[in-house]
Amino acid sequence: MAVSANRLELLQIADAVAHEKSIDRNIVITAMEDAIAKAARSRYGAETEVRAEIDSKSGELRLSRHLLVVEAVENTSNQITLDDARKRHPAAQVGDTIADTLPPLEYGRIAAQSAKQVIVQKVREAERDRQFLEYKDRIGDIINGIVKRVEYGNVVVDLGRGEAMVRRDEMLPRETMRNGDRLRAYIYDVRREPRGPQIFLSRAHPQFMAKLFAQEVPEIYDGIVEVKAVARDPGSRAKIAVISRDSSVDPVGACVGMRGSRVQAVVNELQGEKIDIIPWSQDIATFVVNALAPAEVAKVVLDEDRERIEVVVPDAQLSLAIGRRGQNVRLASQLTGWDIDILTEQEESERRQAEFQKRTKIFMEALDVDEVVGQLLASEGFASVEELAMIDEKEIASVEGFDEETATELQNRARDYLGKLEAELDTKRIELGVDDALRDVPGVTTVRLVTFGENEIKTVEDLAGCATDDLVGWSERKDGENIKHAGFLEDISREEAEAMIMQARVKAGWITEADLAQPAAETIETTA
Repeated sequence: MAVSANRLELLQIADAVAHEKSIDRNIVITAMEDAIAKAARSRYGAETEVRAEIDSKSGELRLSRHLLVVEAVENTSNQITLDDARKRHPAAQVGDTIADTLPPLEYGRIAAQSAKQVIVQKVREAERDRQFLEYKDRIGDIINGIVKRVEYGNVVVDLGRGEAMVRRDEMLPRETMRNGDRLRAYIYDVRREPRGPQIFLSRAHPQFMAKLFAQEVPEIYDGIVEVKAVARDPGSRAKIAVISRDSSVDPVGACVGMRGSRVQAVVNELQGEKIDIIPWSQDIATFVVNALAPAEVAKVVLDEDRERIEVVVPDAQLSLAIGRRGQNVRLASQLTGWDIDILTEQEESERRQAEFQKRTKIFMEALDVDEVVGQLLASEGFASVEELAMIDEKEIASVEGFDEETATELQNRARDYLGKLEAELDTKRIELGVDDALRDVPGVTTVRLVTFGENEIKTVEDLAGCATDDLVGWSERKDGENIKHAGFLEDISREEAEAMIMQARVKAGWITEADLAQPAAETIETTA
């Protein structure tokens, strides 16, 4: 059967549009069918259900009107009675749809223009869907493009099959782009928006540098060397932590390359950004020491509950450890995820001496002893009067210069002092109006009861309604730095605070002990 020129034209147009817009040919044909049907409805009436079908092989166009079979016709444009329907199709039933073939139409200028708008709209929507589906799975990849235009510092990039945006704050400082420049960037977000998919690129993102190293270092691409963490001050300095899964491969050497060729390629792409390549370690103390390179570290003190670490450096290394405007310690903190406090050996010695004097003074006042006895207790490592009262008497007697009688007397004085202090705190607790029942919650001490009262937590229900952050505080990362927000209690871990709140909820009747045990039981079943 010969195909007419008009039929061939329809298929040729569909093929051309599909190829140009990189969309499925069937989507274009469907758009044409919708457009022709809309134009036909302008001839037969807007309420008429007209459908157009284009044969994808021959290009033949068929127009039909669809009528719903009903018992009583309310709208002759799209309904037909059962009797009339059975004249055409004897097996027709109420609820069926029958189709009448319509003759070909001659389309006027307005109908043709309307049909064109429908096709353009459908094709544009299909193109947007194609772009979104194509790029949403490429988040985390590096992509190349050509600068199309620069608008108020934001760079619009032509990706060939779509456009992307590099916002001004995602560019490297002092980096200028002109129309036609080639640009390499990291896809960090793809959003579906009414005006079409928005693809956001970044050259300042930490993972951009990690991906550049993966392109330059075969060992990273192959998975032998892994990038564990990245911290950047875009355009200025960066730190990258790497580890090798093969003991025969040096992770730092692999990233540096022969005569620094590999790292230099990354540095050139990042406009001269200085990069410190650091061996990653599971031991946080070792990792922090490595992260502070090139500064030398004398000693570290960990506070795991607060994820804080004190680093002691020689006096001459202080400025190197901190870096210009705090850059080195800030990047090390971002890399490790821990807050880092830098102290010189002299500052640490002075602080240690101050703590020693403070403990000596506490013992002198609490136990009513002279300075020599207070210093002896402080130098033996006793940190508080509570510890002295609870410890085995023999340990006190073993201190040089003490005997069993002295040890007994010191413990008695410590217990008397704590009893007096407890009575004073309990009086203050009553003055603050804190309920006695709150004392029965596991983990709640008299000191904490006073603290609760000062923060308007006066009943078991008040404590049950608290969040863990209310008690221990929380931290948020802002502008690359951890900002700490203090809680009511400073001497408690997050796990202890959470357990205390849950016990308060049990006591308040909000939950049961079985509810507390349920997650643990589920975990055991899952593990099994």
